[in-house]
Amino acid sequence: MATLLVVHHSPTRGVTALTDAVLDGAHDDAIAGVDVVVRPALEATADDVLGADGYVLGTTANFGYMSGALKHFFDSTFLRVGGALSDDGSAGDGSSDEAATTRGRPWGLYVHGRYDTEGAVRAVRSIVGALGWRQSAEVLSVLGDVGEEHLAAAYELGGTIAALVSPDHT
Repeated sequence: MATLLVVHHSPTRGVTALTDAVLDGAHDDAIAGVDVVVRPALEATADDVLGADGYVLGTTANFGYMSGALKHFFDSTFLRVGGALSDDGSAGDGSSDEAATTRGRPWGLYVHGRYDTEGAVRAVRSIVGALGWRQSAEVLSVLGDVGEEHLAAAYELGGTIAALVSPDHT
């Protein structure tokens, strides 16, 4: 059975609603053979990441950046799951053999903010790029109130990544 890991920081009603919609999509009856593992960002571990075949990440956009909880998730797992550092300590390109642990696995992202999500999206893309993960769905970026169209897009995001890791996917 394949595993989809959903790592989220959902401190508001809006992000909780998006997370629930992502999970509903990942559990769609048309998708078989996928175990969906859900972890709040402060509880997710490197073992969770290593045991998964794909990832959906969810965060608020705070002060132009991802939530501190999602940042903590990356900080505490990055090197153990295949992240690489350059000689100057910055994120490497993830192309060495040592960085191949989770390389190529599909990922998706949803971000909610009141005024801006660009910095949060850019930061997440930078980190997963250093991990060598493969972006497999459009980023769902929501500003302001969460509407039905956003929930439908979140459902689609969860279903898309789950379908990609499904053993039935060809």
